[in-house]
Amino acid sequence: MQMNDVVIIGAGPAGLSAAIQCRENDLSVVVLDEFPKTGGRLLGQLHQEPSGEWWNGMKESEALKEKAEKVNTDIRLGVSVHHIETLDDHFVIHTTKEFFAAKNVLIATGAAESAAPIPGWTLPGVMSIGAAQVMTNVHRVSVGGKGIVVGVNVLSAAIARELQLAGIDLHSMVLPARNVVSEDQANPRQVMERLVRIAHLAPSAFIKFGSKFAKFKFVQNLALQFYPKDGIKMWDMPIHLRKAIKQINGTDKVESVTMVDVTMDGDIIRGTEEEIPVDFVCIAGGLYPLAELAAVAGCPFQYSEELGGHVPVHNEKMETPIEGIYVAGNITGIESAKVAREQGTVAGLSIVKKETNHPEINEKLLAAKNDVKTTRQAATIQFHPRIVEGREKVTTAFNELVNE
Repeated sequence: MQMNDVVIIGAGPAGLSAAIQCRENDLSVVVLDEFPKTGGRLLGQLHQEPSGEWWNGMKESEALKEKAEKVNTDIRLGVSVHHIETLDDHFVIHTTKEFFAAKNVLIATGAAESAAPIPGWTLPGVMSIGAAQVMTNVHRVSVGGKGIVVGVNVLSAAIARELQLAGIDLHSMVLPARNVVSEDQANPRQVMERLVRIAHLAPSAFIKFGSKFAKFKFVQNLALQFYPKDGIKMWDMPIHLRKAIKQINGTDKVESVTMVDVTMDGDIIRGTEEEIPVDFVCIAGGLYPLAELAAVAGCPFQYSEELGGHVPVHNEKMETPIEGIYVAGNITGIESAKVAREQGTVAGLSIVKKETNHPEINEKLLAAKNDVKTTRQAATIQFHPRIVEGREKVTTAFNELVNE
């Protein structure tokens, strides 16, 4: 079994960026990914930035792939990793194809979607919002004739626009009815607070102007109290914060949904049931870090609501308390692909520093860490509030662990 300087798990923006840095410094690298294409979540992304420029995830992915291939990166696709074994002086990565030995491991597995279960959600035609994105933007398959998005958050708003651009008819975006799992997504007050962070993307100047004041709680309460029954339109699609989907109906496939009015606290108002004919439903429960492999490797974790869930403890150099194990991208907290890309660069340079100790790497590493912060500050879409605060807490946890 050949010894590699580093094995990178995940061929998304973080993994590929790290691989490029390592290969440019002559480290032996193997990149593993279970998907048949490189790019990870980049592949489905397509949105217009406030500057008017378009962010095309496929083009960004192709650019990273070409750069990685130019420096002869060994990329293995269609390979699933199920175990990371820690030995005295190296790691063994167990996959569905073979074993890989490495001095260092970068885990860049990204994020997964949370479910928001609704009665009828097992019917054909019900899918996660991310699945709709991949079908539409990657596989070029229409998800249906007319649908509805259940769940109002940053992810669902961005992808709903992508579906519209593909010519797919969306009735509206609506909350899920409250249950023990969907409590956060079904609470209009909490959703309103999150919605303020994407109002700047709306084409309506009125909505953009209003968002400047909506950051205040009393304004949010007033907005919910007098929220229009027809919803507020974004890209000509109504967004409802006082309506929820109680049930998905159909025999062999989705035929309709039952929509109800809700109070400002998300309680169903009886007698307001309305049946909306649709043939597909996209459920958007949000994203959480896909961190199982880090747990298998023995990484300590910390729960951070600001970062989207349980994340491996790490520092700004993307090091974990386990020497030789690094993390980058959405496994460290839910942020944009641009932030993930910059984090990958940091992780790659950290590995290069460990293996070569070239003096010039210190300066590059410092610049790369600053690029992460700059990119985060300039992010068009922010998935969670207080990202910086969450990052600081995780860094503090790292320092406490390594100094014990």
